[in-house]
Amino acid sequence: MDLESYSKFISNYVSHPSNDLVCFQEQLQQLDKNINISLLVTGSLGLSSETGEFNEIVKKILFQGKPLNQENIYHMKRELGDILWYWVNSCRALGISPTEVMIENVEKLKNRYPVGKFRTSDSEIRDKKDL
Repeated sequence: MDLESYSKFISNYVSHPSNDLVCFQEQLQQLDKNINISLLVTGSLGLSSETGEFNEIVKKILFQGKPLNQENIYHMKRELGDILWYWVNSCRALGISPTEVMIENVEKLKNRYPVGKFRTSDSEIRDKKDL
């Protein structure tokens, strides 16, 4: 298979909003009635890009000989601050409080790890409600 054949093949597996600007705009207008879609997109894209920047520093420390020194820790701290900024704005976009997210995460972890600590078996075998 070549790239052109693959491109034709996958065209059948892409949603209408992904393929068509008018359909995408209609989807955005529909969603914007329920949440702040602009802020959600800003948060989502920002989270992935800032996480990538944080991961880049970690990668260079682990695999490329970058020193784990105060300067690089400070740089990671600043990237974590950017991640936090986008995360809180994502919460705002959805109309949920960051505290609610943390509480829900605690409940999810308690259910996933019923003995109160990490076990590989619990991380691999999950309840159907544990998304």
